[in-house]
Amino acid sequence: MTDPIKIANCSGFYGDRLSAAKEMVDGGPIDALTGDWLAELTMLILARRQAKHPGGGYARTFVKQMEQVMGTCLDNGIKVVSNAGGLDPDHCAEAVYEVAEKLELSPTIAYVNGDNLLPRIAEFRDAGVEIIDHETGGPVAPLDYISANAYLGCWGIVDALNSGADIVVTGRTTDAAIVCGPAAWHHGWARDDWDQLAGAVTSGHIIECGTQATGGNYSFFTEIPGLERAGFPIAEVAADGSSVITKHAGTGGAVTVGTVTSQLLYEIGPPGYLGPDVTSRFDTVELTQEGPDRVLVSGVKGEKPPETLKVSMNSWGGFRSDINLALTGLDVEAKATLLEAAFWESAPYGPDDFDSVTSTVVRTDHDDPKSNEAATASWRLTVKDSDERKTKAISVGVNDMALATIPGFYGLAGSAFGKPFGVHTSGLVPADVVPQNVVILDGTRTVVDSAAPESAGVVKPTPPNIPAVPAFSGGETRRAPLGLVAGSRSGDKGGNANLGVFVRSAEAYAWLDQTLTISKLRQLLPEAAEMHIDRYPLPNIWSINFLIHGLLQEGVAASTRQDGQAKSLGEWIRARHVEIPVSLLGGK
Repeated sequence: MTDPIKIANCSGFYGDRLSAAKEMVDGGPIDALTGDWLAELTMLILARRQAKHPGGGYARTFVKQMEQVMGTCLDNGIKVVSNAGGLDPDHCAEAVYEVAEKLELSPTIAYVNGDNLLPRIAEFRDAGVEIIDHETGGPVAPLDYISANAYLGCWGIVDALNSGADIVVTGRTTDAAIVCGPAAWHHGWARDDWDQLAGAVTSGHIIECGTQATGGNYSFFTEIPGLERAGFPIAEVAADGSSVITKHAGTGGAVTVGTVTSQLLYEIGPPGYLGPDVTSRFDTVELTQEGPDRVLVSGVKGEKPPETLKVSMNSWGGFRSDINLALTGLDVEAKATLLEAAFWESAPYGPDDFDSVTSTVVRTDHDDPKSNEAATASWRLTVKDSDERKTKAISVGVNDMALATIPGFYGLAGSAFGKPFGVHTSGLVPADVVPQNVVILDGTRTVVDSAAPESAGVVKPTPPNIPAVPAFSGGETRRAPLGLVAGSRSGDKGGNANLGVFVRSAEAYAWLDQTLTISKLRQLLPEAAEMHIDRYPLPNIWSINFLIHGLLQEGVAASTRQDGQAKSLGEWIRARHVEIPVSLLGGK
């Protein structure tokens, strides 16, 4: 049995705290430093940068962080694993090498690629291999894609570490793979050690978004000290796959069963969390508060992964114009009606001339407002079309309205004309056609199979961990915000949105499970009323996860919602009023 490996996170997205790597390296003993730089939107951003600067499709902030910590990492034997390579992991590795030369250091640097399927789409089709649309089940549309990247697993990382790499840069690996890789390498796991791998993937999912595991974006944030500067998380992964989630002593935030539960619910779908290395059964997770800022994650069961890999694909969707005008004071709805009619009267095109038109009145105005801002709602219009000239030409409609329509006319932030937007597509491709290429910068190259070993055989489905939950007994209720008893975490999954809702006692879960049905969710979230919704109870962590299909339209970059990533969706539902048992309110 090997000692647990202490894996620290220093980035939850491209643009996260630049000083975090140094904070984690200097803040206490760790064995590995990891960070997640990629998201579906990030891949689109990197594709745009790569088009302007060939070879530049990687996260440059990671290279700056390596300049800050490389020497200390080498002195202390700290391995570095990051997916900051984005679309150009080879150029990212070379940039890190240039930093090493500048610092007169000699790390062994490796990169893992093979995830870039863009040059292979025609090859796949010629060979009869289709990339299957994740939503429709049919082949993805034959669009002019600008990026297409398979989500690779951890075994390329393991191979690089076995080859002596000190720093491993990857392309589009899964967020959890950068934690699972060092854990599998350290403990010498086999590719079919499903339970151990599932445990490591679970801990990787918990710490992948950095401070979201230590109190950031937490519904009950008023209970968390030091959020002015939350510390980043650490996963101490044991040989059996269990882990303790913690953070460096003296840093802000907290690690509690609540903060860990909240992050477990982030951007997930069914309880069988699919990954390229293992299917992790989140309905078997057990969480235990071991001590201050120490949560034990145990009991996770794993199953053989699917025979396919997820593919993140981006294409240009065309051009959009967004108009955001103020509606102040009285007669808000009538003002919006006039603005819309006057706009189309003045615009050189009509609503039927565009690929799509979305018109919304957002009521943020207050009764008897105490400030000008509190008196203001907004009218928002978005048009999309493949013709850039049309989307730009409608700006004349806004100009013509300025002095001729509603009283108090003025524009709000967010108006833009003729802006390009991207469309995201999630696909599936057979894992055995996507090998991982592992390259050490001295020229050594190996190829790692992405498919699960055939020797793994059939794995029996794992029954969920269903603890004893008392039956809800009813009793007196009071109409109050759901958030008085329930927390939430929400986010984007392509064009879909996930919404996780959790409570903090078995009694509260018994009530929540009975109350928060799909039908009730449709009532509470009217904009999702006509959408397909999946519901996944997780009684083992007193939670329910919902997946709302199509809420974000064609993905984050194309969404016309004010919150195009659904990050605040959970806080919206917490603000909705429902009948809550007085026994659960505890005097609130």
